[in-house]
Amino acid sequence: MDTILIVDDNHAICQALALMIELHGYDAIYCHSPDDAIDIVSNKEICLVIQDMNFSRDTTSGEEGKQLFYALRQLQPNLPIILMTAWTQLETAVELVKAGAADYMGKPWDDAKLLTSIANLLSIYRLSQQNNQLSRVHSDRMSAINGAELCGLVFASGAMQRCVDLALQVARSDVSVMITGPNGAGKDKIADILQANSPLKDKPFIKVNIGALPMDLLEAELFGAEAGAFTGANKTRMGRFEAADGGTLFLDEIGNLPLSGQVKLLRVLQTGEFERLGSHQTRKVNVRVISATNADLADDIANGRFREDLFYRLNVIELSVPPLKQRQDDILPLIRHFMGEQFTLDKVTQQVLITHCWSGNVRELENACKRAALLATSAQLTIHDFGLNTLPADQIEAGSSHNHLSPPFSTLPAEQQDNAPLINEPNKQQIEAALTQHNGVIARVAKSFGLSRQALYRRMDKFGIRDTKS
Repeated sequence: MDTILIVDDNHAICQALALMIELHGYDAIYCHSPDDAIDIVSNKEICLVIQDMNFSRDTTSGEEGKQLFYALRQLQPNLPIILMTAWTQLETAVELVKAGAADYMGKPWDDAKLLTSIANLLSIYRLSQQNNQLSRVHSDRMSAINGAELCGLVFASGAMQRCVDLALQVARSDVSVMITGPNGAGKDKIADILQANSPLKDKPFIKVNIGALPMDLLEAELFGAEAGAFTGANKTRMGRFEAADGGTLFLDEIGNLPLSGQVKLLRVLQTGEFERLGSHQTRKVNVRVISATNADLADDIANGRFREDLFYRLNVIELSVPPLKQRQDDILPLIRHFMGEQFTLDKVTQQVLITHCWSGNVRELENACKRAALLATSAQLTIHDFGLNTLPADQIEAGSSHNHLSPPFSTLPAEQQDNAPLINEPNKQQIEAALTQHNGVIARVAKSFGLSRQALYRRMDKFGIRDTKS
């Protein structure tokens, strides 16, 4: 409950104000001197002060009130203070309001006006406190990030901020980490950040894309093989675990590891021991394992394709990299990173790029940027340069009159992004054909193009097409 301090040398006024304030859901305490007020604010959590301007030593000048005000302001610069006096000193009021007084009222006060002022000031004070707390958290996060190695990762979204924060925290330990997320979202970058900020950063960092290796060579790649262990094995091969001894092994697409390899991997994680293919000699390594997958391993476990005990060994900490469509604040910074400063985007192009699904995530966006840079005929890019030929209908309407350059701006709500109808801009012949097909029913024609009725009427006016039903 918000606590309000009342400071007045008149006991009756203190009691009347306290009663009114408590009847409206606040906690009220009061005192009768500036010294007591300073002591209370120094030792209690006070959300608002209502203070008199004149006390017993000086009844008209307001000097005591000014001194108390400045003393309270020094203790808590953002504490809302309402000044009250039976003497209306306008010069004093102007001076203290400029110095940060929240409100100034004469006696007798208007109950409704005072309560409204209290409610508004407490609301502003709470928001200020929340903003200060968020600023401190953000400052702490940025301090940690500024001192970290981010391996070229570009991001501006809160979703990636949280992922990076956790990665930096986890990097200092030697526990196994599993990075999950869709293809192209940046799981390998998170693995790089884990290694670069770990105590093992100067030790071997070996990467293995399990999905890119033939199944019959996987175990030899991971654990090594003696000469003659299989056809074509003409010499002894050191496995990736041995190569990573004392450092880190990154196993990408871990969900593709066959069950036979999963058994050996589980043993290495539990004991550090393994044998090369074709050898009975047990070898021992000390390796931190980071894995990554885009698969639903819970489903694979249920269907017997992935060992549950191995999953828990690998997944001591999970870092989830969200898809790009959930990180829309990252899209324009990524485009600037991929394309440099020599290209610009108009509002419509920005909006389409921000709300595009990007099923291939950052990898797809990077490829689209490379295409745009290669095919662009001017420094100002359009959606066609990116190979995106469709627009959400409401964006065409909103953006058709904007050809000037602009900074990033707000996007469609998330629930609208997946359902926004995508259209190819209809020409005159297509509209006429649709009118014939739907017997001139405008609502049906508009729906077939993903347009509103008003948008369709504007196009009909543009092409000189008459509404035969009107």
